[in-house]
Amino acid sequence: MTHPAELAGKRGRMAPALGELVPTPPPAAPLLEDVRQLIVAARRQAAVAVNLGLTALYWQIGKRIRHEVLGAERAAYGEQIVATVSRQLVTEFGRGFTEKNLHRMMQFAAAFPDEAMVATLGRQLSWSHFRELLPLTQPFQREFYAEMARIEGWSVRTLRERIDSMLYERTALSQQPEALIREELALLRSRGDVTPALVLKDPYILDFLGLVDRFQERDLEDAILRELETFLLELGSGFSFVARQKRIQLDGEDFYIDLLFYNRKLKRLVVVELKQGSFKPEYKGQMELYLRWLARYETEAGEEMPLGIILCTGKNTEQIELLELGAAGIHVAEYLTVLPPPEILREKLHQAIETARLRLESRAGENNGEEPGL
Repeated sequence: MTHPAELAGKRGRMAPALGELVPTPPPAAPLLEDVRQLIVAARRQAAVAVNLGLTALYWQIGKRIRHEVLGAERAAYGEQIVATVSRQLVTEFGRGFTEKNLHRMMQFAAAFPDEAMVATLGRQLSWSHFRELLPLTQPFQREFYAEMARIEGWSVRTLRERIDSMLYERTALSQQPEALIREELALLRSRGDVTPALVLKDPYILDFLGLVDRFQERDLEDAILRELETFLLELGSGFSFVARQKRIQLDGEDFYIDLLFYNRKLKRLVVVELKQGSFKPEYKGQMELYLRWLARYETEAGEEMPLGIILCTGKNTEQIELLELGAAGIHVAEYLTVLPPPEILREKLHQAIETARLRLESRAGENNGEEPGL
């Protein structure tokens, strides 16, 4: 027979007696979450450190081999050096050091000669990002994509898509004189300042709207709102939708803004007016009215003056220049509802860039009292 005290002991170990207080264990959820965050943060830091180390290594290897190859008197001898080094490295360290990869490292060191810049970019960009940048031949173009990818945290896929869409060639920045491009990129690199020249484009690619040859302005507006998320991506970084057909009243008369957006990077409202057909000079007065009304009644403290974008199917560059639309905060751009073949779009953009630069240089020469063409 079991003694009562012994039975009570067993009962105490099995279940609490009636009315007996049971200590509550500390909640595990907050502790678990803290530990989880520590692990995630440590892994992230380790990944950044590994990526930065690999990027620095590839740059240093490229620089060292490039120096040796350039020092060779004959090109064939230089290639022989690369092949010999590659065979030995592959034997010791694996397929990551094939001849093709060594040439890519040399290209990396040539494209990014500033080691400090490589170190800064390497904190956000992986080696795969740099590989996407290496085929770009223009230094400003390459730096634009590198800095935008760093600041906006683009994935490798996003970077590839931006390059394929010729984003740089479509920015207002690409049509500026080289001195201004250099200044804008320096501000972007040092302070992360995103200016209108980095955001505004020409043309805008709206092939995702699925519009046929004949459509009205209302059809274009409806299609944009159906595909608003994609349209915001095409507009650029920092845009958010505010209103459609925003009504404003002046002297008892109603006016309607087609589309109103806000850009948090530019800290300003952005009006988008949709036009079917080519640009007409009277569009300037309409847009100025909207911008001044918004500046007076809608702009809040700390915000910049509103910007206007007039989207047309065509434009006359000389009219736009004479109207000095840029000084009024108005950007005129074409939109394409059908994406042309890449080579045609590329040629068109390059011609536009060259024409714009020649016009700016000519204007600068006239202001300095020089004869045009000298």
